[in-house]
Parts: sequence; C-alpha cells; structure tokens
Amino acid sequence: MTDPISDMLTRMRNALKIKQKFVIIPFSKFKLDILEVIKNNGYLDEVKEMGAVPAKFLKVTFKYNENGQPSIHGLKKISKPGRKMYVTSSKLPVVLSGLGIAILSTSAGVMTNLEAKKKNLGGETICEIY
Repeated sequence: MTDPISDMLTRMRNALKIKQKFVIIPFSKFKLDILEVIKNNGYLDEVKEMGAVPAKFLKVTFKYNENGQPSIHGLKKISKPGRKMYVTSSKLPVVLSGLGIAILSTSAGVMTNLEAKKKNLGGETICEIY
C-alpha cells in the first residue's frame, strides 16, 4: 500500500455510503491523530484503539442525525504520495466557505486549518472534510 491515509479515507467513504455504524482501520499513530481531530470537530462519534501490537486497529464510529444522514458528507485527500501540498500560514485553505475543515500536518502536530490560522502556522494539507 503506497498511501495508507488515502486508504483510511476510502474505507470511511465506502462505509458512509452504505450507512454502516463503524469501520475498522489498520492502526498508525498518524491516522489516530487525524481521526482525533475529526472527532474533536464533531464529525465522528468515537475512535477506539483495539487489539494487540501486531494486529492493532482503530474502530471508528460514525455520527448520524435523527434522519439517518451522516455528519460527514465529503472526504477529499489533498496531499498525495507523488505530490505533497504545502501551504503557508497566509494561504491556508478554506473549505466550503468555512462549513468544512482542512486537516494539516504542522510542526506543532496535526490540526485543522482554523487552529493553524490562530497559531499562525502552515504545513502539509492532508485532507478536507465537509
């Protein structure tokens, strides 16, 4: 697998299309950091580490409203293995006029575009969620 983050987003997108309650994703610390940021912004219900070290995985529980609509309508990968997308603090992305979030990997850790703007940081744009 050349891009585990893209695989994670695809697993989530596919699970949301068939309205599953949760999805299982192979564990990595970077994936956990990204999922925690998504959860803290109200798009996910729960993120759990499960299993032992050789077969560790993440269980991601989705959040749905009372009509059965998921809180995540779109997941878009921005940086790819062949083309990394870096932004400065003055050119941070705006997702759907502020209705969505962009997730950045900065020198201070993984955070949203809004947090990066407050801290005046730039970095690699990982993905957009709306």
